[in-house]
Amino acid sequence: MRPLLRTIKPTSGIAHVLHLALVLVLPAAVFILVRLNFVQLALAMIVLSKWRMFAVRPRFWAANLRANAIDLMVGLSIVVFMNHTGSMLFEAGWALVYAVWLLAIKPGTTVPMITAQAFLGQLAALSALYLTWADGPVYGLTFLTGLFCFLAARHFLDTFEEPYAKMLAFVWGYFGAALAWLLSHWLLFYGGVAQPTLLLSTLGYGLAVLYYLDHNDRLSKGVRRQFIFIMLAIVLVVLAFSDWGDKVV
Repeated sequence: MRPLLRTIKPTSGIAHVLHLALVLVLPAAVFILVRLNFVQLALAMIVLSKWRMFAVRPRFWAANLRANAIDLMVGLSIVVFMNHTGSMLFEAGWALVYAVWLLAIKPGTTVPMITAQAFLGQLAALSALYLTWADGPVYGLTFLTGLFCFLAARHFLDTFEEPYAKMLAFVWGYFGAALAWLLSHWLLFYGGVAQPTLLLSTLGYGLAVLYYLDHNDRLSKGVRRQFIFIMLAIVLVVLAFSDWGDKVV
């Protein structure tokens, strides 16, 4: 299902400049609020920026929430990353990243751009989740991991008008939840990236590419074997070289 609400983007003239300026207000405001230590207000501003989701009849709210979920996941995650840097320079860098997302990535409607949106949304949300809630209850990590995986998969699959999009998204969400439940008992980090985030991002991107190639009749046996081999190799390397003695239970 395509989003019920679309942003009308001016293409030239003063209207275009005004549109860009208004878009850039949000990253700038979030940066200022985080610098002033008003993190809750910054999070609230991200949510309130999506007020148009509810400017329709209530029966459309669920569809609008799903259509805007990736944008919300990225925006809220950016605030979390800003809050954990402790440096004005890095906070400004994350604000710039958010501006690039709003201006260049989010408006994209091609298959590669929507694939990038789904991948970045899942990556950002999972990274922020395990960065802030690594010691949270297992059921919370499991549920939110599954939810983020489901929303990312649904965003990607809706591009192809896949008749089984909902079912496939639930399968990926269930897989993400199951992996989170298993690995949350031995939660490992590589720098600032949690093991579930790394594995789900690797597998998710690989499966998305395989689906895209198959959908366009470009998936040969050789290509499929190469992708599967690469994904399994990465997973095995991550698992084999993990220090399972250094864990968060």
